[in-house]
Amino acid sequence: MKVLVAGANGHTGQSLIEFLHEAGYEPYGMVRKEEQKQHITDLGGTPVLADLEGDVGHTVKGMDAVIFAAGSGSSTGPDKTTDVDRDGSINLVKATENFGIKKFVMLSSIGAGRDIDQMVQDNENMKHYLQMKKEADEYLMSTELDYTIVRPGGLTHEPSTSKIKVAEEVEFGNVPRSDVAKTMIAAIEQPNAFHKAFEMISGDTQIEEALKSL
Repeated sequence: MKVLVAGANGHTGQSLIEFLHEAGYEPYGMVRKEEQKQHITDLGGTPVLADLEGDVGHTVKGMDAVIFAAGSGSSTGPDKTTDVDRDGSINLVKATENFGIKKFVMLSSIGAGRDIDQMVQDNENMKHYLQMKKEADEYLMSTELDYTIVRPGGLTHEPSTSKIKVAEEVEFGNVPRSDVAKTMIAAIEQPNAFHKAFEMISGDTQIEEALKSL
């Protein structure tokens, strides 16, 4: 199975490429810069050069599933958040639809499905970030794709435990990026995760069992 990962050069994206390769998938990593391609190859993936803000049709053609794991990053301003986290993801969703691919996994954020104004009252940058994630999620949910939207809590570089807690809403907590990547991969072929959006943090339930409980 061929799987495209957008944002493959990010921390979570790199884990996705590595874990997909180890699990027997054919991962393709979308990167923006020529010098990033070799690292994707080293992780076991096939690099694909593209910009989410431009034409991405060639990146999804022939894929069996698409994963969006890109993000504007904390060092950029609100404009880039809009361009990447909302418009970039919607651009990729549209391309996925156009080429008849059914499975799309979205990396979102805890809180993106809640009342953002009530939850975030004094941080305009975070409010904007969550609003862009929310709008991207809502667009994906309006499509006919077999989507899964993963909304993790605080991302850490702690070792994977492969144990998580999932629900429509969970208390705020942290989760290793590696466990987020494993959850997104498990969602590709777990029908019970199709057409679902859920928050996740570290917990006591194995990833596969957690997805079955949704």
